[in-house]
Amino acid sequence: MRRIFFKRPFIFKILRGEKTQTRRTSGRYRAGVIYQVNNTPISILITRKYRQRLGDISQEEIRAEGFKTLEEFKAAWTRIYGRWDPDTPVWTYQFRLAHSEDP
Repeated sequence: MRRIFFKRPFIFKILRGEKTQTRRTSGRYRAGVIYQVNNTPISILITRKYRQRLGDISQEEIRAEGFKTLEEFKAAWTRIYGRWDPDTPVWTYQFRLAHSEDP
């Protein structure tokens, strides 16, 4: 099975339904495909994929990322990628937990 990797705290947010979206600098994941989360029994189905500038994230998308504020999201992004540049082009992936009847 294909894998997608998340930091441990994000896995818990996915399980609680607090994180249903992720931004990546790579466009390697595809909509309509199920990915195993790290090496866990958790799988997600990517339901939508689109491009945008990092700085164009809306408040609704911040919540879908699992954060309450833009400042929280910026801090997490900086920890993972080293810096915040609002002009960075990113791939945005919307997802949900996968079910046995999914493709």
